[in-house]
Amino acid sequence: MNIILLGPPGAGKGTQAHHLVARRDMIQLSTGDMLREAKDSGSDMGRIVADVMARGDLVTDDIVIGLIREKLQGDKKGGFIFDGFPRTLAQADALSDLLQEQGETLDAVIELRVDDEALVQRITARSTCGGCGEVYNDITKPWPEDGKCANCGSSDIKRRADDNEDSLRNRLMEYYKKTSPLLGYYYAKGRLASVDGLGEIDAVQAAIGEALDK
Repeated sequence: MNIILLGPPGAGKGTQAHHLVARRDMIQLSTGDMLREAKDSGSDMGRIVADVMARGDLVTDDIVIGLIREKLQGDKKGGFIFDGFPRTLAQADALSDLLQEQGETLDAVIELRVDDEALVQRITARSTCGGCGEVYNDITKPWPEDGKCANCGSSDIKRRADDNEDSLRNRLMEYYKKTSPLLGYYYAKGRLASVDGLGEIDAVQAAIGEALDK
């Protein structure tokens, strides 16, 4: 099963992707992770990526599609989760062509719906553990009272510099301008399922599982 996770910054796509990897043996294809992996790989594609990033240029859609093609030709396990790609209609068309070329299908597109104001409140309260990446929230999942991560024991608390209200509103605007047209695109193809992205993590997991099982 190959799926896309859609939703604005902070909607929980990464958290839900990790759950699907653990529970359904799927492979998460995060654009950022693939670029970093390629840059350090020493492969032909990796050298192209490293050169582009060293110049400070934007990575082209062709490069990202090339990286995805390499992944599709490897071990497929329980299928792929596309996280962070596509972001535009042009990228959606390119991904569709690639999947067809590789004899693959796109089985579902899961939209994590959010209320923008609630999302801003949640993200500005977010922090992560510098040791293991565990996500915390000042409101819903505060750091343990002893100041140590419950998962790994690290006391290294990190907050993203752009997890502030002004920056987040700008990121949301960019998402709605570029990515929200994908909702209509995939709805027309009969692939779109929407779930409440601001529910409890377990409830969101269950809703995604139900949508995929259909």
